Amino acid sequence: MMAEKQSGNCATAAKHARRGFAAFALILCAFMIQPARAELIVLAAPITGDFYYCEVAAVIFDIHVAYAKAIEPPDQVLILTDAGAYDRYAAVLGKDKVLAVPMADIWARDFGPSNAARPTYFRYTAAGQGGGQLGQDDADAVQIGLAELTEAAGLQINATHLLNDGGNFVDDYAGNAVISTKFLADNELSREEAREYLQRATGVQNIAFITADEQGGLEHADGVVSFVDTNTLIINSYPEDPAYARQLRQDLEQGLPGVIIHEIVTPYDGSQIYDERFGSACGLYTNALVTPERIYFPQFGIPEDEIALAQVRAVTSRDVIPVSSHQVCQMGGGVRCMSWQLRGENAEALLAYAASHRGQN
Repeated sequence: MMAEKQSGNCATAAKHARRGFAAFALILCAFMIQPARAELIVLAAPITGDFYYCEVAAVIFDIHVAYAKAIEPPDQVLILTDAGAYDRYAAVLGKDKVLAVPMADIWARDFGPSNAARPTYFRYTAAGQGGGQLGQDDADAVQIGLAELTEAAGLQINATHLLNDGGNFVDDYAGNAVISTKFLADNELSREEAREYLQRATGVQNIAFITADEQGGLEHADGVVSFVDTNTLIINSYPEDPAYARQLRQDLEQGLPGVIIHEIVTPYDGSQIYDERFGSACGLYTNALVTPERIYFPQFGIPEDEIALAQVRAVTSRDVIPVSSHQVCQMGGGVRCMSWQLRGENAEALLAYAASHRGQN
C-alpha cells in the first residue's frame, strides 16, 4: 500500500516536460488543487449491474450528482465509476470529475484512508461487508481495489494492520479523535494499548473511546459525533436515553480535554431500512463531511433540517452546505460515509492520474 512520493509542483513539471508533452502538462496543472485549505472529495459509484445495489443504482446516481454539484471551490470532486457508468456521470458532471476505475462498494469512507492530512489505511473490517469470515474476505477485496488505485497514482499513504472502518475514526486534524469501543474488541486491545497504537500510527494525541449508540453491526463513531470546528464537537441528543447521553458526554470530556461539546437535534428514523445488517442513518446530522473551509451537511426533507442547520452554523466558522441525504440514509450511510477526502500532494497526484487516463473507459 505504500508508494513513492509524487511531486505536485506544476512549474517543475512544465519546465522539464518535453515539448510534445507541454500541452498536457498545462492541462494537468489546471486541475491540481492549489489552495492549502482545499480538499478533493472522492465518491464511488456502484458497479453496473451489481446485484446488491441494482434496485437503488438510479437513486445513488442522483445523490452523487446533487452532492457533486454542491461541492464548491476550492474543494473539488472526483467520482470513481466502472466503464458502464462512466458516460452517464461524465455527461452530467464533465469528464474532469469522473475516473473510470471501478470500486466494489459505494461507502468510500470506510475502506479508504483515514485523515486527509496524514492518511492511514486501517484494515477494513468484516462488519462493513456483513460480518464473518466471508465478510472479511469481501472487505479485504474491496480495500485492495482502492489500494491498487492509490499505489498506481503515487499517493503517499501509511498503513497499519489495525482493524477499523473510516466511519469509526472521527478526527479534527488537530490531534483529537473519537472512536467507538468496537475498535478495542476488533483488535483485542485495552484502551491504553489502543491509544498508544493509534498515536503512533496516525499522530493523534487525544482519543475518546465511546460506546456506540447501537450495539452490533458497524458501531461507527461518525453516526454519533462530528468535529465542526477547532476544539468543537457536535453530538446527537438522546432524550429517550439520558443514561447513555451522560456516559457519552463523560467519555468525550475525559478523552478530549478542552473540546467544547454541543448537542444538536437528532430526529432518528429507522422506519425504512435497506439492509437490516447496517440499519439507518436517517436523521443523523453528525454524518457530515467536514473540510477546512466547509461542512457538507446532511438534510432529510424534514422540519428538523432547518433547526440542525441553525444549530451547527451557530458553533462553526465554516460554511455549512446542505446536501440531500434522505434517499441514501435508508442504506445506513450519509454524506460522510460516501466520501473519501484527500488534500495537498495526494490530491494533486490523484487528479493528475485522472487527467492522464481521461477517456480510457
